[in-house]
Amino acid sequence: QVQLVESGGGLVQAGGSLRLSCAASGRTSGYMLGWFRQSPGKEREFVAHIGWSGFVARVTDSVKGRFTISADNSKKTVLLQMNNLKPEDTAVYYCAATGAAWTSRAVDFDYWGQGTQETVSS
Repeated sequence: QVQLVESGGGLVQAGGSLRLSCAASGRTSGYMLGWFRQSPGKEREFVAHIGWSGFVARVTDSVKGRFTISADNSKKTVLLQMNNLKPEDTAVYYCAATGAAWTSRAVDFDYWGQGTQETVSS
């Protein structure tokens, strides 16, 4: 079992920054951590994922150059640094864990956090 707790969401103006944190606990070894987001009326969307080593990571094209994912294996924490935020980034952001390698499909992620709301005002 893996437990995930997100924090760091909030309200920010367009062009601003936020940093989301995901604290993982339980049997995290061998799992990859990812971030997804979901806006009202839309499907859950892949944002980024990373291995615990932190050496290999990927972000989706729509946020490339603005979002950065990082991992602190000693603290079992994954961060999502979001810069130059846009109103279309408004969503509930979820942290998730998967035992599958390098997947961006939500269906492949076994464990999910409760989500944290991020709102970007124009």
